[in-house]
Amino acid sequence: MSVWDQLVGQEQQVQVLQKAASAARQIVCQRGSGNDDTGRQMSHAWLITGPPGSGRSLAAKAFAASLQCEGETVGCGKCQGCTQTMGGTHPDVRYLRTEKVVISIEEARQLIGVAAQAPSQGKWRVIVVEDADRMVERTSNVLLKAIEEPPPHTVWLLCAPSPEDMITTIRSRCRALNLRVPPVRAVAELIVARDGVDPQVAMSAARAAQSHIGLAKYLATDPQAREQRRKTLLRPAQVRSVADAVFAAGQMVDLAKAEAERITATKDAAELGELKRALGLDADAKVPPALRAQVRQLEEEQKRRATRALRDQLDRAMTDLMSLYRDVYARQVGADVDFVNDDMVEVISDLASQMDTAATIAKMDAIEVARRRLAHNVTPVVAIEAMCVALRPHAQPTPWE
Repeated sequence: MSVWDQLVGQEQQVQVLQKAASAARQIVCQRGSGNDDTGRQMSHAWLITGPPGSGRSLAAKAFAASLQCEGETVGCGKCQGCTQTMGGTHPDVRYLRTEKVVISIEEARQLIGVAAQAPSQGKWRVIVVEDADRMVERTSNVLLKAIEEPPPHTVWLLCAPSPEDMITTIRSRCRALNLRVPPVRAVAELIVARDGVDPQVAMSAARAAQSHIGLAKYLATDPQAREQRRKTLLRPAQVRSVADAVFAAGQMVDLAKAEAERITATKDAAELGELKRALGLDADAKVPPALRAQVRQLEEEQKRRATRALRDQLDRAMTDLMSLYRDVYARQVGADVDFVNDDMVEVISDLASQMDTAATIAKMDAIEVARRRLAHNVTPVVAIEAMCVALRPHAQPTPWE
């Protein structure tokens, strides 16, 4: 099993990375020989882009593993370099992941120091910046010199949804690799092979996730998640008045908050316990005034992480709603395409009969407006209320309600 096996639907992109990794091995073999003609396929800075779920982080990890590979075949997946990197424990592969809204300048500066160090065990010092689009311009500028002129043993791998999410000066200094949305069938087959899920459930989950591998696995393995998604899709369509819109919006935000808290609560508690141990305190001990500043700093970081988690949950819900009205539009125009929500055919047909195509497009526009408002820090409940008002159907309640 090679490091590339789980990167589904990206055959051409994998070939590019494999050639680069082979060239990198040639560079290592000829270091100090004065021969500069090898490794032309290799770059010391990469910008890996693609839509959510396309496998940006996985591609970066697989490439990092192939650079550290010690096996006969580059990216063998069996040697110590590959297994440590894929397991996230290789000492020469550094990841910057953020669960906050933005990556801070302090975090970026720490990477510069790490990038300047020679590899201690592997062949390269690899710096992987996931969600690099969360760096504001001044943070990106801090990294500019390090990316433009890295040490000969350092490779930067930046991941972002699109090249336009990065400032021009960073973008122009990186080699671009754009991932595509993997085919639904390929995602379903991966889930079946890896997680033992029923093929029909896997296919339905892959469609509902719109080929997002991680989300497809979550939906395929958790019946409660599938039911929760269905409720989210039905709720705005049941709105008949402004009062209903306010109530539905409150429910959507409350559900998103509950899910975000479920995701972050365990980590928050573990971080607080670890900090108290580092300060020499028992888990249930009261923090003395002299040490409260450090606890407050941790709490501020956790609040920023909670803000991002809530935004991500609401954005996911609105993406699901967009897919529902996309299916409605497809039914209205008779498009020969598979429904994203193939388990809600009755709902789609009912909605399609209640409005014309112009109204359907207007509802999709309303969802997109709500997403933009959230991105610009509008209060979530206000943005969702306005969206729910715009999604009101103009017909009587239907039997599926």
